Amino acid sequence: MDKQNTIKDKAAIVGVGESRYYKRGGSPISQFSLACHAIIQAAEDAGIEVSEIDGFASYANDQNDPSRLAAALGLRELNFCNLAWTGGGGVAAAVANAAAAVAAGYARQVAVFRSLAQGRGFRLGQAHLGGGPAGLLGFTLPYGVASPAQRIALRVRRFMYEHKVKQDALAAIALTSYHHAQFNPRAVMYGRPLSAEAYHNSRWIVEPFHLFDCCMENDGAAAVIVTTAERARDLRQKPVFIMAAAQGSDPRDVHDSLNIPDFGSANFKHVARRLYEMAGIGPQDVDVVQSYDHFSGAVMITLVEHGFCAPDEINDFCTVENLTWPSGKLPLNTSGGNLAECYVIGMQLVNEAVRQVRGISTCQVKDAVISMMISGSATTPTSNIILHG
Repeated sequence: MDKQNTIKDKAAIVGVGESRYYKRGGSPISQFSLACHAIIQAAEDAGIEVSEIDGFASYANDQNDPSRLAAALGLRELNFCNLAWTGGGGVAAAVANAAAAVAAGYARQVAVFRSLAQGRGFRLGQAHLGGGPAGLLGFTLPYGVASPAQRIALRVRRFMYEHKVKQDALAAIALTSYHHAQFNPRAVMYGRPLSAEAYHNSRWIVEPFHLFDCCMENDGAAAVIVTTAERARDLRQKPVFIMAAAQGSDPRDVHDSLNIPDFGSANFKHVARRLYEMAGIGPQDVDVVQSYDHFSGAVMITLVEHGFCAPDEINDFCTVENLTWPSGKLPLNTSGGNLAECYVIGMQLVNEAVRQVRGISTCQVKDAVISMMISGSATTPTSNIILHG
């Protein structure tokens, strides 16, 4: 890959912000106000005036109109607006799009954000059965496959069967997130530890997912500020450079139709390869990982497709000892992730990836230099980023 034609080290994240995180329906303010709060916090963290922001990037059909945000936040001008396709698979893509915008000169400071208040609308984790099935859901709804958990479970079960994966591997991912959340006062599950016994005794949602294999439903917002590498060096915080960013899918990765030839996949085989080529590193160089964890089993496959272990090594690799801070081989979701910190469709995972490079995480990995954030496991399109100091 020609490094001159990539985004490598041309942009940096200079500010992070977030609202308070609530259980679904618990936010006293609107989804719009949550977004404004997170963006204001990110600007303050960066040491810039909110009015200096001149672009917005988001994903997953965020409902906040950019012009309304610009007016409410008092922007001097709005030069860039961008919304990435897909749901949780678009987190890193939104950051990448903001990086491309500042590198190309479309904007100077872009706020990347996602806001969510599920109590004021439909619940993302529910099946939606009203009316006739439309589009790709027409292939699954007539057979009772209606919720995200059901669709992902089928693919995880195939992977587990093919590679003889035990339930303990999924349990380790859930227990890891809850372990890290106990050190993070921002986490919704702070002060609510999870034991292996409680995990295995919890009810099935859809096999192989127990209750604690499934992400929470929350209200909240998170945001980061992206600017050029040159401007970043003059701002308040230590710049966190975007070393690589990739997005896309493999051929015929059509998530909702469940008609994918490579069925037991998280859809990262192509995207992960491009990410490493751009960064010029390999999985052995990554110090800490934040992986979108709507369901634990999808994280397991994602780790394989990013080269952290072989498929038949999962049972030995996915253990609590291996994945947890401070002594794990690959610390995973060190703020608690979607399972135990908050579910803001994954945006808070970017914030934690930045904190690790800055050296200020509540579960700070010693000497962490390279931090990876992976979006939307087993959805499509997917995306990922590598950050470094």
